[in-house]
Order: sequence, then structure tokens, then C-alpha cells
Amino acid sequence: MGDTPPRSVDASAGGPGGNTRAAGLAASADGLSDNNSSNGRRTPLGGNGGGTALPRAKAFGTEPAFRGLTLAAGTTVLVIIVAIAVFLITEAIPALQANEENFFTYNNWAATGTPPRFGIAAIVFGTVVSAVIALIIAVPIALGIALFLSHYAHRRIATGLGFVIDLLAAVPSVVFGLWGRSVFIEPVRDFSVWLHTYFGWIPLFGGEGPYGNSILLGSLVLAIMILPIVTSLSREVFMQTPKQNEEAALALGATKWEMIRTAVLPYGRPGVIAAVMLGLGRALGETIALAMTLGSSFVITADIITNGGVTIASNIANGFGEANEIGRGALIASGLVLFAITLVVNMAARIIIYRRREFTDVAA
Repeated sequence: MGDTPPRSVDASAGGPGGNTRAAGLAASADGLSDNNSSNGRRTPLGGNGGGTALPRAKAFGTEPAFRGLTLAAGTTVLVIIVAIAVFLITEAIPALQANEENFFTYNNWAATGTPPRFGIAAIVFGTVVSAVIALIIAVPIALGIALFLSHYAHRRIATGLGFVIDLLAAVPSVVFGLWGRSVFIEPVRDFSVWLHTYFGWIPLFGGEGPYGNSILLGSLVLAIMILPIVTSLSREVFMQTPKQNEEAALALGATKWEMIRTAVLPYGRPGVIAAVMLGLGRALGETIALAMTLGSSFVITADIITNGGVTIASNIANGFGEANEIGRGALIASGLVLFAITLVVNMAARIIIYRRREFTDVAA
């Protein structure tokens, strides 16, 4: 009578009451799951203590609108470029069909004659030579100024001098042309005489005169015009050099110049090349300044100090007003060549800038 009765199987499993409570909890869970499913909501991970589900993106919001706006802007630029190319080709075809000479190899330009005879050999030569000489003069000066402003000058001096350099970019081309034709021509004429006297054995300075309105004068004016472009871009590139690279070079005992040569210049080389090519594109397309400083002679010669020289842009500016229908078409055909040259230069510059961005990302 005092013995404890053995526990039944139901009691070991929690008894009938335990089974009833378990079944009730399971039914409540199933009901909650059914309610969530019927309401279109998914139970978050972690039960009631978890986070909420991410909100759905709006079908019409600021993000899709901005994406569409940028896509439209980029597409518009491409459409404009294609439209310009189509216009140039359409207007140039009749003049090219009426031309009696080879358009790419003929030197002279007589598009308004009967029959019309014109070619781009001399004007392309003058365009490339004047731009290259301008780069040879401007790039070393621009790099020196950029290094001085970024690593040597005091901040106040660098700010003031940088503002003056950038101010040159705002001067109109016609002002440079007037200054070159009226003021700068006299020093260039005297300099040309000196070059011929002491270096006349070099074909570049072998001309007997007259001196003044020459490729040298036009190239010097161009060099002054592209100087702020190359200087500003190069300065920004040099200032982006990682400080740890400069400090590491100085910690190893390098001098200031050795630090610049080993840390700054290698890092900024792609950016400098891009700046130079952008300056080249600026020099190739310059019109008014060269129209006022060159002598407009359609010859191919190595002499740069004798009066003469012509570029594609200056030839268009000087001859468009007096040209007939065929003459205007011929000038547009030469403009098409200039369009292709500048397009190639700018595309090459963009490729170099893209490579520099990859280099910066890897270095970071």
C-alpha cells in the first residue's frame, strides 16, 4: 500500500494533458503560418526578435529617373557626333567629286578655280608641325610649373600663381592672335634672324627671310595658349600622389628631387600623357590665333622661321567667306579631316585616363 505505483506510458510522455498542450501549440503555429501566408508576408528569420523584410524598390522613383536622364544625356552626345560626321560627309562629297587632283597628296588650294584643284597635304603638314612644336615648347615649362606648385611653393604662393595660370585659359583666342600679330611678332622676327645667323645650317632655321608671320610665331602663341591646360591637369595629378609613397622615399634617404623622380613622376605619368594629348587636341583645333599669325603659304618645307605656313583651321577661317559652293564643300572636306584627327586624339586621351584610373585603383 505504501508502494508508489509505476508511471504509465502516457505519464512518461507528459500524460494526456501534455499531448493536448503540444497539439495546441502546433495548431497555433500552423495558424500563424497560414495567416502570414495569406497576408503575403514572410516570417523573418529569428522569430519575433529578428529584423523586418527589405522594402520593395519603387517602380517609379528618383533612381530610375536619374538613370534614364544620364542615359539620355550620353546618347545625345553620341547622336550629335554622328550628326556632325554625317553633315560633313554629305557636304564634302560634291566637292570631292569635282576635284581634279588627289585630295590627300596635292599641296595647293584652288577650290574656287575652274576646274577646282585642292588638296590637304600642305595644310595637314602645317597643322601637325605647329601643334608638335607648341607641345615641345609648352610641356617642359608646364611640368616645371606643376611640380613647383605641388611640391616646392608655399601654399599662398601656389594658390596665387595657380590662379594666374588658370586665368590664361579664359583669355579669348582672338586676343592671343592680336597680341601675337601686333606685339609678339617683333621679338620673334629678331629671334628668327639670330637663329638663322648662328644655326642656319639646320634645315629648320635655314630660311633667308622675310621673317615674322611664320610657323615659329604661330607655334609660340599656341604654346602659351595650351600652357594652362597642361599645367592644371599635371598639377592635379602630382598632388594625388599617395603621401606614404613620398614619405617612404624620403625615409630611405632620398632628396626632394629623387623623391619626385622615383615616387611622383611614375605615379603621374599616365595623367601627364593625358594632359599632353588634351593640349594637342586644343592646338590642332585652334583657328583665329593661327589665322592672324601665319603667312598662309601652301608649301611643305622644314623651314619654320620664314613667312608662311597654314593649318586646316586657319585655312577654313580665311577662305570660307569668299568661297563658292564647291569651295565651301572643299573647306568642309578639310574640316572632316580635322574632325577625324581631333576625334582620334581625344579618344586616345580618354583611353589613357581610363588606364590611369585602373592604375590608381590597384595602387589604392
